[in-house]
Amino acid sequence: MVSILSPIFVSLEVVLECLIPFMIARLGTAIEKNIGLWGPGTSWDTLGVGQYGLILVAMAMASLLCGALAGAFCAKASAGFARNLRKDLYYKVQDFSFENIDKFSTPSLVTRMTTDVTNVQMSYMMIVRTAIRCPLMMIFSVAMAFVMGGNLAWIFVGVIPPLAVILFLLMRKAMPLFHRVFRKYDDLNESIQENVNGIRVVKSYVREDFEKQKFDKAATEVQIDFTKAERILAWNQPVMQVFFYGVLSSVLFLGSYLIFKTTGLTVWSISQLVVYGMQILMSLMMFSMVFAMITMSIESARRICEVLDEESTLHSPENALREVADGSIDFDGVSFKYAASAEKNVLEGIDLHIRSGETIGIIGGTGSSKTSLVNLISRLYDVTEGSVKVGGRDVKEYDLECLRNQVAVVLQKNVLFSGTIKENLRWGNPDATDEELEEACRLAQADEFIQTFPKKYDTYIEQGGTNVSGGQKQRLCIARALLKKPKILILDDSTSAVDTHTDALIRKAFREYIPSTTKIIIAQRTSSVEDADRIVIMENGRIDAVGTHEELLGTNAIYTEVYTTQNKGGKAISSLGEMGDAQEGGEDNA
Repeated sequence: MVSILSPIFVSLEVVLECLIPFMIARLGTAIEKNIGLWGPGTSWDTLGVGQYGLILVAMAMASLLCGALAGAFCAKASAGFARNLRKDLYYKVQDFSFENIDKFSTPSLVTRMTTDVTNVQMSYMMIVRTAIRCPLMMIFSVAMAFVMGGNLAWIFVGVIPPLAVILFLLMRKAMPLFHRVFRKYDDLNESIQENVNGIRVVKSYVREDFEKQKFDKAATEVQIDFTKAERILAWNQPVMQVFFYGVLSSVLFLGSYLIFKTTGLTVWSISQLVVYGMQILMSLMMFSMVFAMITMSIESARRICEVLDEESTLHSPENALREVADGSIDFDGVSFKYAASAEKNVLEGIDLHIRSGETIGIIGGTGSSKTSLVNLISRLYDVTEGSVKVGGRDVKEYDLECLRNQVAVVLQKNVLFSGTIKENLRWGNPDATDEELEEACRLAQADEFIQTFPKKYDTYIEQGGTNVSGGQKQRLCIARALLKKPKILILDDSTSAVDTHTDALIRKAFREYIPSTTKIIIAQRTSSVEDADRIVIMENGRIDAVGTHEELLGTNAIYTEVYTTQNKGGKAISSLGEMGDAQEGGEDNA
């Protein structure tokens, strides 16, 4: 509604501003005609001047009111438009699959929701008010110029086409530069985000100078391209001024000549013709500013539309299943790659069948695609070939929200959000009671260290969980996942920062308190999966072997090598390891 009201008041303001010079000319003519009648006792009303004065005051006040209302409605409309645009972008990103997010990158999405939306907001504000005001002002001013100056007004009409051509050429020249500069904004934001997220590593390796140079390079590239674009658009102002003063001089010269030729033109007519000329040229100048802003925002709008037009690669089917029968998992001939253009599959020929309630350990070297395998269970990605079934049904048949509510995943990169411990835990279950929170934390071996905090469960967690240790963060994330009461629990190397004793207690709690939940534990330590029902050995995206600890220890070379290496040195090394574990546990409880 405000987007409609603003142009209406702008139109009224323009009409009044165009009528005011006309009324001033009528007032001047009245004064000029009746100046000889002035004498003692003569009033302004006698001269016919008073009514013009009152009309001018009323018109000026009405113009001021219309301008103020137009500005207020315009500001509200543009701010509301930006808010809705950011909301639509954010909601769209929330629906994206990991594949969609990988396509755009996080820094690029941040730039689009901040810088690009701001540019579009500024253009929208100019379009709603200035871009409507300028054409109307030109049309009315040209019409009034013909009324006041007759054929002399053709000077104003003649200057419009060459100015329009110049504006078009400037915009055409600047557009490619703006296209390039916003790409480099993404690189700049990526540098900032990477540095801030990894600030501890940067300082640990004393790489501040290197990061400064990297940032300076990205900032300089943005500056160079932006300067080139602004330099092109800077021609707009002097070109407008040349035309402005040229037209003004022509009107004054020819107008003076016509007055002396007694063609019916008066000094008042010429003076107001100059006012209309200024209005026309100022409108053109403002219009050129709108063009400059639109030129800059077209690229921003295109980038925003890329996100809004992107369709998530994952969808819930029609008549989707909303109940997961049990925690059984079946991989049937599964192959997977992250992009259709990828030459090689990340996973190849996976056949694995997990019974509901089983505890499965997964061991493999870095890059063996352990995480890629478990990501398919909660349908964070879709398989390229084959199928993944949960509860006896293909994961593609389930409603995404229902499926993911029954598959709790504690990822490698544990993330806590700013807020209290309670608020973070309730991500798993918003309706969880305090007793349920404490029970989940006891199972995850987190309650012990939480009780040492002065505010206990009301302790505030900084953004990213920077005020708790890595082991504490992992245990809080495990507790959060348990609150979902899932049928499948996946721990993706989620106990790497806790000592072996705490790790054993967590696994014991799983066996005793959630026996019906299927548990998949990805780990680097064989001790974390020794008591699993079965252990899956992965290598180069394939399953190398499946068996119990005892079966694999003598028959599988990979598992035997990992186990021997980790237990090498006998009791001496074992003692050192226990000391290290105890020290780590102490740090977690610090």
